[in-house]
Amino acid sequence: MKAVPSQIVKELPPYLFSGLNRKKAALRKSGIDLIDLGIGDPDLPTPAFIVDKLIKELKHPQNMRYSTFNGCPEYREAVADFYLKQYNTKLNPEQEVMTLIGSKEGIANLVQAMIDPGDIVLIPDPSYPVYRMAVHLAGGVAHPMPLLPEKGFVPDFTAIPTNVLKRAKLSFLNYPGNPTGACVDLDFFEEAVHFFKKHGIYLAHDSAYNLVTYGNYKAPSILEVPDANSIAVEFGSLSKAFNMTGFRIGYVVGNEEIVQTLHTVKSNLDSCQFLPIQKAAAAALTSDLSLLNDRNSIYEKRGRVMTNALEALGIKAQVPKGSIFLWAPVPDGLTSAAFCEKVMDETGVVVTPGTAFGEHGEGYFRISLSVPDDRLIEAAERMKNVSFKV
Repeated sequence: MKAVPSQIVKELPPYLFSGLNRKKAALRKSGIDLIDLGIGDPDLPTPAFIVDKLIKELKHPQNMRYSTFNGCPEYREAVADFYLKQYNTKLNPEQEVMTLIGSKEGIANLVQAMIDPGDIVLIPDPSYPVYRMAVHLAGGVAHPMPLLPEKGFVPDFTAIPTNVLKRAKLSFLNYPGNPTGACVDLDFFEEAVHFFKKHGIYLAHDSAYNLVTYGNYKAPSILEVPDANSIAVEFGSLSKAFNMTGFRIGYVVGNEEIVQTLHTVKSNLDSCQFLPIQKAAAAALTSDLSLLNDRNSIYEKRGRVMTNALEALGIKAQVPKGSIFLWAPVPDGLTSAAFCEKVMDETGVVVTPGTAFGEHGEGYFRISLSVPDDRLIEAAERMKNVSFKV
């Protein structure tokens, strides 16, 4: 008997990187040497002390058992300790902190936990595709908040129609931003908290790139804003911060009622993350974070390599203050998809069209800096030979 998906799944567009992976596999099979600057998956190793902690915890039989649904105390306390030291923000590790199996599942489950069919969720555009997909699966309506270059890729809250604000239940924000690399200061979060509290809309801030920053820039937490805890939660991930994408470990912190509502959903769907992974992550969060400076300098240097290569094509891009991406305009006369296909066909370099992140990503493409230096330099040299100039 043929499996028939539900209507809501039929209407779900395929996840961008799944399709890209199939195309890349076909090209590699044909003998093309691809350099993949598409997905953001750090190539640099997980710090050795984290791996050592994981190995140590794997040797204890008690760690082979289930975790508590909200995560082991050691990890939740480490998250609370991290927020106190990094942001001078106090959290109750019992009620305001919960372990996630990576922030991606937490984001998707939050939407399921918070909205009813027909509710509006405000989504930055362009942004991480999971926000929109989660809203679709929950039967909600995603309303885009355009991120425009002239506004510094931050949303204009005053441009949201009144009728939309009346129906909106939840809003997402993400800084340092994916895909734009845009960064904000605490004043922006203060404005956001004031605006959404006034309109009775909950806030979810995705802080996946909070520890990947350059120069003197330090990414703030939305929970540093006084009374943000009354409407906001923040998602964190160790994937990019500590080169731990495969570990699948993150957290959600903030408003107790929202965290506990999410806990209700997750305790019925999963059994939390493997204990040795949680304990290795606790070691990461309580470590000396200055060890990340050298790693961040590598990304910043890679960003300069790529911006120089793009300049040879007449494409002006800047290294952002944070994230592991460059966001660059496509040459005049080409769509985002056509440009990225041309680059792949002519050079074997994979970059991501801006439209993968929303309609307001048209006219841009994203470059990931998470490949070894020698391959990135080779990609830069190849891209200089694309058969057009602006």
